[in-house]
Amino acid sequence: MYGGDEVSAIVIDLGSHTCKAGYAGEDAPKAVFPSVVGCIDQMDVGDDKENNDSETNNNNDDSNKPKDKRKLYVGSQALGFRRDHTEVVSPLKDGVVVDWDIVDNIWDHAFKDCLLIDPKEHPMLLAEPSSNTQQQREKTAELMFEKYKVPALFLAKNAVLTSFASGRATSVVIDSGGGSTMVAPVHDGYVLQKAVSASPIGGEFLTDCLMKSLESKGIVIKPRYTFKRKEIQPGVFQTVDVDLPHTTESYKLYSQRVIASDIKECVCRAPDTPYDESSYSNIPMTSYELPDGQTIEIGADRFKIPDILFNPSLAQE
Repeated sequence: MYGGDEVSAIVIDLGSHTCKAGYAGEDAPKAVFPSVVGCIDQMDVGDDKENNDSETNNNNDDSNKPKDKRKLYVGSQALGFRRDHTEVVSPLKDGVVVDWDIVDNIWDHAFKDCLLIDPKEHPMLLAEPSSNTQQQREKTAELMFEKYKVPALFLAKNAVLTSFASGRATSVVIDSGGGSTMVAPVHDGYVLQKAVSASPIGGEFLTDCLMKSLESKGIVIKPRYTFKRKEIQPGVFQTVDVDLPHTTESYKLYSQRVIASDIKECVCRAPDTPYDESSYSNIPMTSYELPDGQTIEIGADRFKIPDILFNPSLAQE
């Protein structure tokens, strides 16, 4: 019943950087959105409101304060819109789920807002990292069966899915994601667990290295929400700073990382030969225009940053 054409299985891959969801058998996922969420602690908002009203009412009852409540905003549209007191948090740490409430909201967003389906009517295939523990698998199955009432569930290792996608049942899979890079041998469709090797260097680490390199050169990345551009005459724009005091540091860093990640993807590429300072010191500069209109020039860093994947010692230079 579930393997036929009548009912399509749903595939969800929750990574440390991106969540992908779609229908089995299709070439590309239907929904791709960040796996981090915007979180507003209602206690913080309540405290600010209480401080503003304290001069007019000093006899507030503590029972009226919200306790242990938070509002979560999921998806690229939710994070793209700045809100006061929004903290950007991730449900994963070192590839392991640390906050199941956030994971629950991400799945809800994928089912209801992106795929527009009822999970009770579709079998589920969930991709999981090769290092996933038995407790993580049990919790995943518990949520899927008890909350979403899915008719069938299968948990598949990322390395196995990658190997099958290339038409091989036996292979060595190198999976470089946002939070880490993992090497896993696959034999006849099974991961050799004791031979799995992991490195904490991934795409986000390269983005952080690029940001530090730009800061060392005096280049400041302004998040998009911190300014407005006004056209003072045809084709000439002026940047006006906007003061938003209730913006959190985590949201500011997330907004800067989005821009730095775009720089990395646009101008960086892996060098043909191992990176050497003297060999790449005289290469032509590549320009990139920041959202505020500032144009920066990037030289050897566009080869040095990607080569950190192959030579981690470059990150210390």
